[in-house]
Amino acid sequence: MQNRQKALNLLGLAERAGKLVSGLEIVSVGLKAKKVKIVILANDSHADTSEKLTRIAKQNDVTVISEFSSSEISHAIGKNRKVLGITDTGFCKALIQKINEGV
Repeated sequence: MQNRQKALNLLGLAERAGKLVSGLEIVSVGLKAKKVKIVILANDSHADTSEKLTRIAKQNDVTVISEFSSSEISHAIGKNRKVLGITDTGFCKALIQKINEGV
Protein backbone atom coordinates (compact mmCIF):
# COMPACT_ATOMS: atom_id res chain seq x y z
CA MET A 1 0.00 0.00 0.00
CA GLN A 2 1.30 3.46 -0.86
CA ASN A 3 2.14 6.02 1.82
CA ARG A 4 -0.51 8.37 0.40
CA GLN A 5 -3.23 5.77 0.96
CA LYS A 6 -1.83 4.92 4.42
CA ALA A 7 -1.98 8.61 5.37
CA LEU A 8 -5.60 8.82 4.17
CA ASN A 9 -6.42 5.63 6.08
CA LEU A 10 -5.04 7.32 9.21
CA LEU A 11 -7.53 10.15 8.73
CA GLY A 12 -10.38 7.63 8.60
CA LEU A 13 -9.06 5.90 11.69
CA ALA A 14 -8.80 9.22 13.55
CA GLU A 15 -12.40 10.00 12.56
CA ARG A 16 -13.66 6.67 13.90
CA ALA A 17 -11.62 7.15 17.09
CA GLY A 18 -13.21 10.56 17.69
CA LYS A 19 -9.86 12.35 17.42
CA LEU A 20 -10.79 14.44 14.40
CA VAL A 21 -12.89 17.60 14.02
CA SER A 22 -14.07 18.84 10.65
CA GLY A 23 -15.42 22.00 9.08
CA LEU A 24 -13.96 25.49 8.94
CA GLU A 25 -15.71 26.95 12.00
CA ILE A 26 -15.19 23.94 14.27
CA VAL A 27 -11.51 23.65 13.35
CA SER A 28 -11.05 27.42 13.87
CA VAL A 29 -12.58 27.20 17.35
CA GLY A 30 -10.43 24.14 18.12
CA LEU A 31 -7.30 26.01 17.04
CA LYS A 32 -8.10 28.98 19.27
CA ALA A 33 -8.82 26.62 22.18
CA LYS A 34 -5.44 24.89 21.59
CA LYS A 35 -7.15 21.50 21.06
CA VAL A 36 -6.26 21.01 17.39
CA LYS A 37 -2.69 19.75 16.96
CA ILE A 38 -2.55 19.70 13.14
CA VAL A 39 -4.78 20.97 10.33
CA ILE A 40 -5.47 19.19 7.05
CA LEU A 41 -6.67 21.61 4.38
CA ALA A 42 -7.77 20.42 0.94
CA ASN A 43 -5.47 21.73 -1.78
CA ASP A 44 -8.52 22.64 -3.86
CA SER A 45 -10.30 24.67 -1.18
CA HIS A 46 -11.25 28.30 -1.74
CA ALA A 47 -8.49 30.93 -1.39
CA ASP A 48 -10.40 32.80 1.35
CA THR A 49 -10.76 29.60 3.37
CA SER A 50 -7.07 28.78 2.95
CA GLU A 51 -5.96 32.28 3.96
CA LYS A 52 -8.22 32.44 7.02
CA LEU A 53 -7.30 29.00 8.31
CA THR A 54 -3.58 29.41 7.62
CA ARG A 55 -3.55 32.71 9.51
CA ILE A 56 -5.29 31.22 12.58
CA ALA A 57 -3.03 28.15 12.51
CA LYS A 58 0.11 30.30 12.29
CA GLN A 59 -1.05 32.42 15.25
CA ASN A 60 -1.45 29.21 17.29
CA ASP A 61 1.78 27.58 16.00
CA VAL A 62 -0.04 24.67 14.31
CA THR A 63 1.10 22.99 11.09
CA VAL A 64 -1.20 23.04 8.06
CA ILE A 65 -0.99 20.12 5.62
CA SER A 66 -2.32 20.70 2.10
CA GLU A 67 -1.28 17.44 0.44
CA PHE A 68 -4.73 16.04 -0.31
CA SER A 69 -7.71 17.04 -2.46
CA SER A 70 -11.19 17.50 -1.02
CA SER A 71 -12.37 14.31 -2.71
CA GLU A 72 -9.54 12.31 -1.10
CA ILE A 73 -10.29 13.79 2.33
CA SER A 74 -14.05 13.26 1.95
CA HIS A 75 -13.59 9.66 0.84
CA ALA A 76 -11.19 8.95 3.73
CA ILE A 77 -13.53 10.13 6.48
CA GLY A 78 -16.87 9.37 4.84
CA LYS A 79 -18.09 12.98 4.99
CA ASN A 80 -17.90 15.79 2.45
CA ARG A 81 -15.22 18.03 4.03
CA LYS A 82 -12.31 20.27 3.00
CA VAL A 83 -10.94 21.17 6.45
CA LEU A 84 -9.94 18.73 9.19
CA GLY A 85 -8.27 19.14 12.56
CA ILE A 86 -6.61 16.28 14.42
CA THR A 87 -6.80 16.57 18.21
CA ASP A 88 -4.56 13.61 19.13
CA THR A 89 -0.76 13.82 19.21
CA GLY A 90 -0.26 10.17 18.24
CA PHE A 91 -2.30 10.48 15.06
CA CYS A 92 -0.44 13.71 14.23
CA LYS A 93 2.96 12.05 14.55
CA ALA A 94 1.88 9.06 12.45
CA LEU A 95 0.42 11.29 9.73
CA ILE A 96 3.52 13.51 9.55
CA GLN A 97 5.71 10.39 9.37
CA LYS A 98 3.74 9.04 6.40
CA ILE A 99 3.88 12.41 4.64
CA ASN A 100 7.63 12.71 5.24
CA GLU A 101 8.10 9.23 3.76
CA GLY A 102 6.48 10.60 0.61
CA VAL A 103 2.83 10.80 -0.38
